[in-house]
Amino acid sequence: MKGPTRLAILGATGSIGRQALEVVAAHADRLRVTRTGHRGDDLVALATADDVDLVLVATPGMAGLDATLAALEAGKRVALANKEVLVVGGHLIRALSGGAGERLRPVDSEHCALWQCLAGVGMADVARVTLTASGGAFRDTPLSEMAGVTPKSALRHPTWQMGPKVTVDSATLVNKGYEVIETHWLYGLPYDRIDVVIHPESVVHALVELVDGSVIAQLAEPDMRLPIQYALLWDHASGPARRLDLSRALDLRFRGAPDPERYPCLDVVLATARGRDRRALIGLSAADEIAVERFLAGDLPFNGIADVLRRGAELVGGPAGGDPPSLPEIHTIDRAVRLALSDAAVATG
Repeated sequence: MKGPTRLAILGATGSIGRQALEVVAAHADRLRVTRTGHRGDDLVALATADDVDLVLVATPGMAGLDATLAALEAGKRVALANKEVLVVGGHLIRALSGGAGERLRPVDSEHCALWQCLAGVGMADVARVTLTASGGAFRDTPLSEMAGVTPKSALRHPTWQMGPKVTVDSATLVNKGYEVIETHWLYGLPYDRIDVVIHPESVVHALVELVDGSVIAQLAEPDMRLPIQYALLWDHASGPARRLDLSRALDLRFRGAPDPERYPCLDVVLATARGRDRRALIGLSAADEIAVERFLAGDLPFNGIADVLRRGAELVGGPAGGDPPSLPEIHTIDRAVRLALSDAAVATG
């Protein structure tokens, strides 16, 4: 008789990792944690250990890329909760996994929702998909006040409980730009068939429009334990996530596409992605990590983040085409951009 799935959690002390442990506790007959690691540990060794069947990659930033590739190369299944892995290395991940499926399981609520909406649907029947965005902490802040918003206020997300990096990325909508890139690699969709709309309640997580005009949507309470559980079990089961109570009054608002004046970072990410220069995306991702760190430290105003992202993309950007970057090249570009931006910050500080 087959025993529980043996699970490695990379990033066990973060928000996703802690909630994953709740899911494991609720399904002790099906899941058993055999390895845990954190940023700075030997994540590749943990992800490829003999006593691991499934790897939850929940480390932030570039830290999860090598481990994700190594796990897939070793024949492990991967539940991916790290946006940057696909942003900088989507071409490498897709070559090994073929995109979303049992071997590469999306943990983001939007991509988990897309997977469920697409069940039994041929991709030829899909006209376009839509990702919803809460709008983050400053969706209702007057534009005239955006320059003076504080890190403390940026970390007060209206619907989700997340780590500081992704919470700031939600306020800038960098995270939603990343999710568009993830959708491209997970489902093989071109960028012009992936939309974003503001949906403050965070109850509808994604929508799929079919060629006949019908739309399939996935609804659930904004509780990350649900997509985490689905990714770990790869089926629907009772669990600890909150249930959506449709007997109570519930408003579902859609405010349309994000305002580029309020969310300039989203435009920078999408323009870089649509430019098809994968090296520029690596530079942008590195720049975002630096910009968020500086903003949280009080060294960069909120409305200065977009300029840092643009600078990171421009440092390595060039004409589209040519061979996609290898893993060593990705790391070389990442280090070079971090060094250049750090030197620039010191020089202007």
